[in-house]
Formats: sequence, structure tokens, C-alpha cells
Amino acid sequence: MHTALSQAIATLNQHILGKPHQIKLAVTCLLANGHILIEDLPGMGKTTLSHALANVFGLGFSRIQFTSDLLPADMLGVNIYNSQQHSFEFHAGPVFSEVVLADEINRASPKTQSALLEAMEEKQVSIDGTTHPLPVPFFVIATQNPSYQAGTYPLPESQLDRFLMRISLGYPDTEAEKAMLRQQTHSQPVKPALTETISPALLTNWQRNVEQVHASEPILDYLLRLVQLSRDNSEFPFPLSPRASKALLRGAQAWAFLHNRDFVLPEDIQAVFTAIAEHRLRGSQTDYREDGLLSQRILDLTDPLAA
Repeated sequence: MHTALSQAIATLNQHILGKPHQIKLAVTCLLANGHILIEDLPGMGKTTLSHALANVFGLGFSRIQFTSDLLPADMLGVNIYNSQQHSFEFHAGPVFSEVVLADEINRASPKTQSALLEAMEEKQVSIDGTTHPLPVPFFVIATQNPSYQAGTYPLPESQLDRFLMRISLGYPDTEAEKAMLRQQTHSQPVKPALTETISPALLTNWQRNVEQVHASEPILDYLLRLVQLSRDNSEFPFPLSPRASKALLRGAQAWAFLHNRDFVLPEDIQAVFTAIAEHRLRGSQTDYREDGLLSQRILDLTDPLAA
């Protein structure tokens, strides 16, 4: 692993205790130039992880609290008439930031949720016929409460498909939670302050390098067999789309890059498959309590060495 990247992950692990795999997946998603959905119960560290990622990578951060009365203009921005210049001026909303935390995204109405689609896919916002580019890099971290909780709206499948990954932090183990409690006592040293470890320019360069990670023909064939199985087998309610195929490749390339390789192995696809495929396979039926069941079924049924 690259020294700077290894240092960044070590710093994140000091602030999000006991979740090394989820942290690596989140960094992989950032390297792959995607967006991530974190679904879990309140109080699990979703917001803490979001702040930590932005700080360590030196990225601008904004938080949008999604509520039932949030309007698209509250998030994207609005044109306001300037009486002195006799013209309209665009006042950018909080989505114009390098890292955007869409907190409790499934508590907003479907209309407001869908306002993010263009931003996430095309990295731009269109208002009153004018297109406004978003910052580079641009990374959306959305948090979501379980769908069985009151006051939530299911995310539409088109919205879910825009998220490269979905992860769940879950409860920490006993030792990690004990260490977290120790950090709050006066008799124990507190965790070090978060400082910028990687510059945005270096991150952007890494994102370009990820695209150059080689995927051989057998690797592409294996990936396509996984995707095709979801389409041919009726036990999977929502087959994987071509966008999912591209997401799997980008995720595997980023995972390989994270482990200091310039080529993709079958193990790279397997490492990111659940985080990338499960929420797409389930659609709005996604449930963090059953995480990985459908994606693991596809992995079990597909031989990476098949001709």
C-alpha cells in the first residue's frame, strides 16, 4: 500500500475503532470516484466517518440534513434577483462542496432525493436552463436509517444505483467500544486530532491512476459471469445493470490500487462485490440486517476459473 494512503487509513482507524474493513471500503469508493451509502442504526459512527474522511483527505465538507420538508432548492441553490444589477444571480447550495454528507437521506421526499441524481451521475447541477459544474473531486456520503424506522421513504432503485457502494458499520466489538470509552476519560490519552494527510490534488491523481489499473480478459469474463447470473436467475429480484458492471470494475481497480497493485485479481472483485452489488440486487427492499446474502449467493455459484 502507498505510504501516504497507508497513513491515512491508519489515522481513520484511530477515530473509527474496530471497523478496518468498512474504512478500507470507504477509501476504495473515494479512490474509485464513486459515492457511498451508509445504512445503519443511529449512533453507529456514520457522521464521524464522513467528517474523518473529509479531514484526512483535505476536502471541503458540507452537511445537508434531509427532512420531510427539505426542498431541492435548499440543497442545489437558487437564482435570486439582484435589483442593483437588474439580473439574476445564482446562489449555490450546500451540494457545491467536495464532500457532501446527505444525512438521513431517506427521511426526505422522493422529489428531493431525485434532485441529487444529476449531481451524482454527471457532477453538475442544472437550474433554470443553466448548468453549474460541481467541485472536483466530488464525493457524496449518504446516511440512511433502516427502512422499518418511522418517517422514512424507500430510496428509488435509480437512486440506489447511483451509489457505487453501500456499507453498514454495525456494533463495535467489546474491546473497540471499551477503547472508545477510555478516550473520553481524563486518565487516558485522547485520540490524536484529525489532520490533512492527503491533498485533494494527490487524491485526484490517484483517481486517474485507478482507471489505469489493468483488468485482463479472464477478469472481465469473471465479472460478466457474476452479472449475468443475476439476470438469468429468478431468485434475484433486481438484476445488475450495466452501470453495476462498470461499478464492479472500478471498485476492483481501486481495491487493487489500494493494495499497491496495477492489475486486478478475482479476489479484488470478491472483496468489493457485496458492497457494490447487494443494494442493487435488493432495490428498495435493501435491509442492513440481511447484508450480503444475495451477493454471496452469486459468488458461491460462479467459478472464477471457468472458461
